[in-house]
Parts: sequence; structure tokens; C-alpha cells
Amino acid sequence: MNACRPAGEWQTFDIFFTAPVFAEGKLIKPARLTLLHNGVLVHNDQEIYGTTGHLKVPHYNDTTATGPISLPAHYCPVRFRNIWVRPLTAQK
Repeated sequence: MNACRPAGEWQTFDIFFTAPVFAEGKLIKPARLTLLHNGVLVHNDQEIYGTTGHLKVPHYNDTTATGPISLPAHYCPVRFRNIWVRPLTAQK
């Protein structure tokens, strides 16, 4: 299914991200992500294998679980607005 709206219309992404857990410099629990695109479930609790790059296998190269977010547009005419970043309460 193509969840995209027509060109020129605003798209929505709802991203629920759980940061990785590290202890003594080792990965204990990988990051996980749930993604909704225009209300359509695209990824459900998907494991994140680490930092990605062109022609590289993803891996965790740092033991930092928090930090800045990146919204790449790959040189396309993309605009972002109404970006909310809120911490979620930890599950026990």
C-alpha cells in the first residue's frame, strides 16, 4: 500500500523510538522503532541494528543512548514543520 499523499500535500510521520541500552560499553538492548506514515502502520516495534550508511552494515559505534535527531531530505525540496520530540516514560 502506498501511504503517501499527493505531491504538494503535507505528510505525517508518527515515530515511537526506544533508545538502545548500554552497560559497561556493551549493547544490552538494541533500539526499537514503531512508525506510522499518514496514519498507516509501516514498522511495528522494529529492531534498529545501529547507525546506517551507504554500502555499510549497520552497527552501534557509540554507547550513547540519547542525542540529536537527523531529518535528511537527500537534496529534495522537503520542508518540516510541527516537529515534537517528547520523552516517553520507561516501561518496567
